[in-house]
Amino acid sequence: MKILIVEDEGRIARRLERMTRQFFIDTLNVLHICESLEEGQAYLTTHTFDLVLLDLNLNGVDGFELLKTVVSESFHTIIVSAYKDKAITAFEYGVLDFVPKPFSEDRLSQAFLRVSAKEKVPSRGVRFLAVKKKGNSILIDVQEICYIKGAGIYSELHLKNGKKEIHDKSLERLEQLLPQTFERIHKSYLIETSQIKEIIVQSGSSYKVMLTNGKLLPVGRTRYKMLRTKLFGEE
Repeated sequence: MKILIVEDEGRIARRLERMTRQFFIDTLNVLHICESLEEGQAYLTTHTFDLVLLDLNLNGVDGFELLKTVVSESFHTIIVSAYKDKAITAFEYGVLDFVPKPFSEDRLSQAFLRVSAKEKVPSRGVRFLAVKKKGNSILIDVQEICYIKGAGIYSELHLKNGKKEIHDKSLERLEQLLPQTFERIHKSYLIETSQIKEIIVQSGSSYKVMLTNGKLLPVGRTRYKMLRTKLFGEE
C-alpha cells in the first residue's frame, strides 16, 4: 500500500499516521504527509498512491479543489474532516468514505476495511464518476452509464448515449464505489441491472445477457445463479 495524508494540523496528521501504520502493518510500503493543498497537488503529479486521506479545510483553503481532481485518479479517497455538512457532496463525487472529526481508531478502521474489502460494500450515494479529458476532469452522471468494461488497470465507461469514456480506476475499485444497481456479471464487466433485457442460456453451459440496446455481454458461470436471483428472485 502507498498512502498519502493531506492534513494541515500536525497533531492530527501524526495521529492519522500512527493509526494507518497500525492498520496496514503488513502491507504498507509508502506513507507520506502533505500539509497544504498546493503541496498535495504537486506531490500527486509526481507520485502514485493506492489511497489518499484528505482534509477539506487546509489552512483555510477548500480541499474540494483537490478532491475534484483526485476522484478521477486510480486510487481511493477517504475524507477526514470536521465539515460533516459536506459529506453528502463528497460521496456524490465518489469518495470511498467520510470520517468526521473528531474520529476514533475504530471509525478510521471501518473506513480502511472498505479499502481492503474483497466483497462489494454498500455505496453511500456516488452520483458522479470523474474522468480526465484534455487535461481537465469532467463528471459523468452514474445514471448515464450502461455498463463498464475492465481494460487492464483502467476501465471503459460505456454510456447510454453510445459514447465511451476511460476511467483511471480499475474495475475492482469502481465496483467498491458504485450503487447496488450495478452488478459484476463477469470478471471483465460491471453492468447497471436495469439495462438487462434478458439472460440467454447457450449450449455448453455458457451464458450471456442481452441489453436493452441489443448489446450482448458474457456472464460468468459462477455469477449466473446470483444474477438470476437478483433479477427474478429465482434460485
